[in-house]
Amino acid sequence: MDDMQEILEDFLVEAFELIEQIDHDLVELEANPEDLELLNRIFRVAHTVKGSSSFLNFDILTKLTHHMEDVLNKARHGDLKITPDVMDVVLESVDMMKALLNAIRDNGSDTSAGIDITDICTRLSAINDGEEVAVPEPKVEEKVEEKVEEPASEETPAEEENQDVDVNSLSESEVEAEIERLLKVRKAEDKARKEHKKSEPSEEKPKPTPTPKPEPKPATPSEPKAGAVAQSSGSAMEQTIRVEVKRLDNLMNLIGELVLGKNRLLKIYDDVEERYEGEKFLEELNQVVSSLSLVTTDIQLAVMKTRMLPIAKVFNKFPRMVRDLSRELGKQIDLEISGEETELDKSIVEEIGDPLVHIIRNSCDHGVEDPKDRALNGKLEKGLIQLKAYNEGNHIVIEIVDDGKGIDAIAVKAKAVERGIITEREADNMSDKEAYALIFKPGFSLAKQVTNVSGRGVGMDVVKTNIEKLNGIIDIDSELGKGTVMKLKIPLTLAIIQSLLVGVQEEFYAIPLASVKETVRVPIEDIYTIEGKNVLRLRDEVLSLVRLSDLFGVNQVFESGDQTYVVVINVAESKLGIIVDNLIGQEEIVIKSLGNYLQNIRGIAGGTIRGDGKVTLIVDVGMIMDIAKDIKIDIRASIESNEKAAVKEKPSDYKILIVDDSKMDRTIMHKSLGPIGVTVLEATNGVEALNLIKSGEHSFDAILIDIEMPRMDGYTLAGEIRKYSKYRNLPLIAVTSRTSKSDRLRGVEVGMTEYITKPYSLEYLENVVRKNIKLM
Repeated sequence: MDDMQEILEDFLVEAFELIEQIDHDLVELEANPEDLELLNRIFRVAHTVKGSSSFLNFDILTKLTHHMEDVLNKARHGDLKITPDVMDVVLESVDMMKALLNAIRDNGSDTSAGIDITDICTRLSAINDGEEVAVPEPKVEEKVEEKVEEPASEETPAEEENQDVDVNSLSESEVEAEIERLLKVRKAEDKARKEHKKSEPSEEKPKPTPTPKPEPKPATPSEPKAGAVAQSSGSAMEQTIRVEVKRLDNLMNLIGELVLGKNRLLKIYDDVEERYEGEKFLEELNQVVSSLSLVTTDIQLAVMKTRMLPIAKVFNKFPRMVRDLSRELGKQIDLEISGEETELDKSIVEEIGDPLVHIIRNSCDHGVEDPKDRALNGKLEKGLIQLKAYNEGNHIVIEIVDDGKGIDAIAVKAKAVERGIITEREADNMSDKEAYALIFKPGFSLAKQVTNVSGRGVGMDVVKTNIEKLNGIIDIDSELGKGTVMKLKIPLTLAIIQSLLVGVQEEFYAIPLASVKETVRVPIEDIYTIEGKNVLRLRDEVLSLVRLSDLFGVNQVFESGDQTYVVVINVAESKLGIIVDNLIGQEEIVIKSLGNYLQNIRGIAGGTIRGDGKVTLIVDVGMIMDIAKDIKIDIRASIESNEKAAVKEKPSDYKILIVDDSKMDRTIMHKSLGPIGVTVLEATNGVEALNLIKSGEHSFDAILIDIEMPRMDGYTLAGEIRKYSKYRNLPLIAVTSRTSKSDRLRGVEVGMTEYITKPYSLEYLENVVRKNIKLM
């Protein structure tokens, strides 16, 4: 049974591919009915499916394909003209074939789904028996049909093949391929008959249950000939291998972990290089790290390519869809496809199908006009929709272009005001480009009446949501009376992306680089508030502003300064400026899910592990642009307020933290700071001090740190404190008995501001503290 199951799986894989091909080719044939080569190709595909289904005893599918084959055979001999009405019936029979194949895949039989093919077979026979047929062949065809329906002798398929195939119309290679296929089928049948006779001598006719060893996979004319030389046949079979998608997904996850490991190794190397500058082993270590980095990148690209599929998998269904919509809407529309060989990650290919369906349906219904209207406007009666795909960096761009009536920005604004989506004032100040974006609002539609195609205001909002889920953007450009262009920009893969790392106080965030337009540093005084919104005039454009700390509720402690960093992000035509404390740099990151409990956090698309092993959150650009609309904080006033609060008017406003495990040493330092009049707090070790700092209860102006302490030494404490951006310039004063040059150097490396050795005078310590907190 395992062999028979494998044969069945091969049949289904090939049959679905062939049906997809025939669906596409039939639409092309309708536009070019004189293309005999195309017609022959379609006939051979139908013929192959019929022969394979007959061998596997799928009688219903065999009967249906046989009737369709009759019509195609008559057409390729010039005895039948392919008209739109004829094509309707043929395409309907293709849809029925798909349904039967789905039933076979799900249930192992074409009878379990209860699909009735009587009506479609009757109509196909009526077409075949039409008056225009020059040579009547109904009786002969009927006899052949009876042979197909009966579980007849094993010679039936071969006889039908010999009767139906017009050898003269096939090339030499195609004839050889057909002969090879028939030999495989006959060999499998003989083997099955022998197996069956051994197990049940009383039975004369073989059933579909035997398990033949050969693989009777039908060969198509496009496949290489496999029977001429045995050795070449064996090598040809080894050219490809079928792999489960789960295995590729698992491999992709492992590659992601490898990339994380590479990033961490690079970070460790940078630290080692800085610490052991000039050492001989660094050159060898550098070579190993560089080689590993290059190999990891190559492996990553290779694995990504194994998951790539041509976008033709999606595009091929649209000629049929446009053809059916044209007839339903009473319009004449051509579809031109280019770039279908462009490849995308499998997960993205599966996701973009529905958005493209909505867009193309809208182009057919709302975009392309009726033939009469087009003629009145001086256009060709037949409209044109172009579907293009091409690569642009690490992204793929898909364009849907129509030469229809375009989008009326004034009508869009009026409808949006009528539905309460925008106010009249907003409409007056809105550009045409911004008005086009309104069609993505839920429930928005310009259709005058609801039809089966559109008009319910459902679809385009789903398009925008689905594209943004893929970290993509959608852009609209239109000219009234000329047509519309919709451009989708989607990353090649969702697993590994380039990002811009930014810092907000002690937190770090990753912003997908594809959404970053630019980064600028601007004076605080250039930030204004208009109608409760913070804006910045950037060159000739007014840009809305929001602080990342306000979006995610991070406690904000602005350092004194008159400038700030702004990251300009964009989604299609919308832009937003995000204020951050500092820019860390660009980094390749692996996207990780936050799990079931954290997956619905607004504004967060996932997480990643950086080179230092810490988790960094990835910003959902589309979502934060929506969140920003509800943020109403006067940024400039808030900054000025924080700066005023930071100004100390008297010594008692200053706080000093002493960190030392010795009670006596803490008392001495406390006594030294007495004359200054500052507030002094104490901690007995590094862990206690770090917890006190992280609690946020106190804002310290300087910290005195002993080096040798239990639980956490002074070097480690200083390094941890410097990880917080708001403590980047906080004075850290080492007070220790260690006097060696290497100890002092290490203190500088971890961020110590001063290095005081014991014993010291009380006045000296007082002066050092005064200098660092600017109380001289």
